[in-house]
Amino acid sequence: MWVNWWGGQQCRPRRTDRPLDEAGVVAAVRRAAERGLTVRPLGSGRSDSTLTLTNDVHVDCSALTGVAAITSDTVRARAGATLASVQAALAQRGRALAPVAHAPLATVAGAIATGTHGGGAGIGSLSDQVVGMRFVDGTGRLRKAGENGDVGELDAVRTGLGALGVVTEVELRTVPATEVEAHEEPVVAEEALAVDGPLDAHRFAAVELHLPSGEALLRWAGPVVDQKPEAVPGGPVEALGRVVTRLGHTASAQWSAQRSRPAPRWEGVVTGPPHELLPDPHPVRGGFTEWALPREALADAIRALGAATAARNQEIRRPVEVRTGPAETGWLHPAHGRATAWITVRTHRGDDRGPLFRLVGSVLEGMGGRPHWGGRHDWTAADVAAAYPALPDFLAVRDRLDPDRLFNGDHLEALLGP
Repeated sequence: MWVNWWGGQQCRPRRTDRPLDEAGVVAAVRRAAERGLTVRPLGSGRSDSTLTLTNDVHVDCSALTGVAAITSDTVRARAGATLASVQAALAQRGRALAPVAHAPLATVAGAIATGTHGGGAGIGSLSDQVVGMRFVDGTGRLRKAGENGDVGELDAVRTGLGALGVVTEVELRTVPATEVEAHEEPVVAEEALAVDGPLDAHRFAAVELHLPSGEALLRWAGPVVDQKPEAVPGGPVEALGRVVTRLGHTASAQWSAQRSRPAPRWEGVVTGPPHELLPDPHPVRGGFTEWALPREALADAIRALGAATAARNQEIRRPVEVRTGPAETGWLHPAHGRATAWITVRTHRGDDRGPLFRLVGSVLEGMGGRPHWGGRHDWTAADVAAAYPALPDFLAVRDRLDPDRLFNGDHLEALLGP
């Protein structure tokens, strides 16, 4: 039996192949095709998605680890390498991946397939960094997306959901490695979520909200400076620093350190590489649903979510996390075509998440939300077709790369159709 990392998803595949190289992936795919079985690629299991569930064949690429090459501005990482290991290898060469995902132990291929992102209004997701990809398609052929300038195929595989093939290697853009100053302050939620507010002003930013009480915590990080941010004369950071300080003093009297409320992670201002500072060092095991909304709908969506959960006695016990990001070109990326606000709702392991997640989905979908493919949702093919204008292009690529639907499964078919 396969179980994801926190125990919320499980299945009994007939077979699990763990290839040691690309040739092994090709052999596993062809063997499944000859036996009339379907294949689902398997990542680290860090998500709460049903996309990996199958009763047929899992192809587990966890042995395809490490970095194949680092150039002046790109890295070629094998599919099973964790984001943390890639960042560590890049750091030794003075480079880094621009986005910092919350799940550093997720695999490169899994994070790309589901559209995993970081937190920064100007930083695209890991999918957005893809400039090339090697994968085995549904005919058992090794393909190289992006090598002939085929932007269409690249935009299909950027968020492929495991529907187009088994990824073996990915080439990603990199940026110069830098250290950042990380801060956290209690804030007034309405002001923190406003367009052009703190979420949009910093390189990295996230807000945690306890909806029942209205308490909020802003975490943000930016370039290391000698002076305090509020003391830098004349610039936008000066004004923002004063606002954050003022809001922090206003909210501090109401602050609670209870585990169900936003809790400080650092003592004072800390400095270091973003990929070491920003991920939660002690993630709580449990389910989650995450939705991508038009950026301008964020404040209204949080108000609607608070009102709906209160009216139906569905308290969100864990802090709601809010981040922002730019528009993406990936055809099935939740941020496709629009600047995006991300709202994440988590539950503790053992909680009955079904009613709450359905309520969250109904509220946020009604405000233009699209679900993150790594979280819980109940979308169907009709929902996907209505929300993604490039779906016909994606399906055309799917017809070409997997004509016999070797990579199909009940959950994928529910999203994309037969």
